Amino acid sequence: DINDTTSPLEAGLGWITKFTKEFTNSENLKKQKEAGVSKKLIAFEMQERAVPRHDYEIVDALGNVIGIVTSGTMSPSMNIGIGMGYVTTINSTIDSVIFIRIRKNDVPAKVVKLPFYKK
Repeated sequence: DINDTTSPLEAGLGWITKFTKEFTNSENLKKQKEAGVSKKLIAFEMQERAVPRHDYEIVDALGNVIGIVTSGTMSPSMNIGIGMGYVTTINSTIDSVIFIRIRKNDVPAKVVKLPFYKK
């Protein structure tokens, strides 16, 4: 879930971003790594029966928009809605409660660690 508006650092891919050589946008990425990212890619599980979809807003308990869903679906193996999205760094902690805005309803979800399905 990365595009032209997100960096590998925001997507949690800092481990593949080597700064030993110059590359496109390497200076800006070095600055971002030093300063820290303002948003992070998170995984979440819905706490009620609902299916998150691309571009749904992610909000906090007060209804403030804190991010956006990048992908979501109903997990057939877990029988719950799951998804990924970018949220402000402060809201990216595992087990944090967030809300997915689905047709004007804020449905609770929990930030989880990947992978979703654990044997």
